[in-house]
Amino acid sequence: MQERNPRRWWILVVLVLSTLVLVIDNMVLTVAVPPLSEDLGASPQDIQWILDSYILVFAGLLLTSGSLGDRFGRRKVMIIGLAAFGASSLLAAFATDPAQLIIARTVMGIGGALIMPSTLSILITVFDDKERPKAMAVWSAAATVGFVGGPVLGGALIAWFWWGAVFLINVPIAVLAIIAAVALMPESKGPWQKPDPLGAVLSALGMTAVVWTIIELPKYPFTDPNVLVPLGIAVASLVTFVVWEKRTPSPMVPLNLFKARNFSGGSLALTLSQIGNGGLMIVVTQYLQFVLGFTPTEAGLAFLPMAVGSLVCNGLGATLGQKIGNRLMAAIGLSLYAVAFFWMSTLSSDAGFLPIGAALLVLGCGGGLAVPAAIAALMGTVPPEQAGVGSALNDTIQQLGAALGVAALGSILSGAFTAEMPAGSPASIGESIQVPGLAETARTAFTDAMSTTFVISGIGVLVAAAVALIVMRDKKNTEAPQPALV
Repeated sequence: MQERNPRRWWILVVLVLSTLVLVIDNMVLTVAVPPLSEDLGASPQDIQWILDSYILVFAGLLLTSGSLGDRFGRRKVMIIGLAAFGASSLLAAFATDPAQLIIARTVMGIGGALIMPSTLSILITVFDDKERPKAMAVWSAAATVGFVGGPVLGGALIAWFWWGAVFLINVPIAVLAIIAAVALMPESKGPWQKPDPLGAVLSALGMTAVVWTIIELPKYPFTDPNVLVPLGIAVASLVTFVVWEKRTPSPMVPLNLFKARNFSGGSLALTLSQIGNGGLMIVVTQYLQFVLGFTPTEAGLAFLPMAVGSLVCNGLGATLGQKIGNRLMAAIGLSLYAVAFFWMSTLSSDAGFLPIGAALLVLGCGGGLAVPAAIAALMGTVPPEQAGVGSALNDTIQQLGAALGVAALGSILSGAFTAEMPAGSPASIGESIQVPGLAETARTAFTDAMSTTFVISGIGVLVAAAVALIVMRDKKNTEAPQPALV
């Protein structure tokens, strides 16, 4: 075992900053859409592209960027990503028309794809087995803080300045992270392998097509060409990718990782939990604003109990996980997730803040226990030389789960809401509550639809808990000791 890096905790600060800037940026955009739409004269189609251009590029390039980090250096790839993200954020902040903003968001997606896998892969190579759970808990907590704090920060920046400030704030954070990475962070990479350009093209095409299909699914029937064409491209590309990766002597993605029970079990548990969690922000934000009458800022602050629960249990989980094992810790956390979803399914249209706040606190506790444990188990099976692509697989799995959750749960919510409303009513609660005499009916219908959505989410997360118990194994009991990743 090599000596621990004396600057490892400062390195973690750099990784947290890099992760935080990505998560916050995605969340602040949700509150920036109305003012930027008005200022730039953006059409609904423009707004859709502003939102989707980032996720399409980000998801499509994750696996490729993880492989690039392993081959050419994880610090180098992360710094390039931070530079691209910072520069494109500057362009987005001062965009004068929708096309400029879409281009900027696309480049931000490229930068984000280069940053995200590098942060986790550097973390698991800098920290050894003993300290890695604590470091991973801090890293995971940062993502939760960004998730919850993003809308609050975005609302404040828009109120004090203008919508471009939600992008401009990324620039100093990116610059600071680059300087700290150069000064503090050692370079790490795997042994040299021949590039796999065909694998890179197939994975990028396939993952982009999968996300495109998920985005289009709520808008069109399944048999519509807008769904079938990208779905066909996704299936053909990914099947070809798997066949090629099994045959090529230097594969971009080591598919044999999925033979490890902790990797496959952790992946499946994370996917199922992210599907359940994917639509949470959209559903609860609408409930708080349109049903309970919260302002956008108040709705953002309402998620603070979730952040508190996550932060407290992240630290607790890092300690308990070493004692009782990641398998049981993940199952306990996911069970708390399910309890929170079932609790929120019982809320009424006049419930007030206390019940939803308490449920979000439980949800945060569940996530704080489950997610770091599942990621620790998953990444614990990845050899150091494949840390980058292993991290990219983890990120890709969670991104796809969240995207599928938004699409699937959004469709369930919309369908259940429409079914309860009188014929000819507007399709959204935001429009329905503006119609005289229809507001109370719309609030009740939305609450009932939310109940159905959260019951389905709770069932999905319970399945994830069962998967964690059945498939995952604790390394200390069932696997031979492996060298520490330092």
